[in-house]
Amino acid sequence: MIGLSLKGLEVDCIIGDLPEERAREQRLLLDIDLEIDSAACATDSLDDTVDYAVLSAAIREALVNARCRMIERAAQLALDVCMAQARVAAATVTVTKTGAVRGLRAASVRLAGRRNRS
Repeated sequence: MIGLSLKGLEVDCIIGDLPEERAREQRLLLDIDLEIDSAACATDSLDDTVDYAVLSAAIREALVNARCRMIERAAQLALDVCMAQARVAAATVTVTKTGAVRGLRAASVRLAGRRNRS
């Protein structure tokens, strides 16, 4: 198993429950830690690992299309996209929303998932 981390994935999307939040995009920051089955250390081939450019684009598309109200839902969607990758054995997703509340720098939620391998 290999650990693969994606740090600071920026996604501009509709996120929030208040009417003014539903009318404009806000930025979410995602940190993603993956445990993957990969032979890329030996083969040096993209075919033997998770293509993080493709994964990042899929997460971004899911969040933009979902127009979530809660960061918890955004984290679940991002986790679902990660776990849909065949090589991903486990994932932890942290979603951070900045500037949502005056005097609060950021709010974050973290979700983790693990594939049951039999």
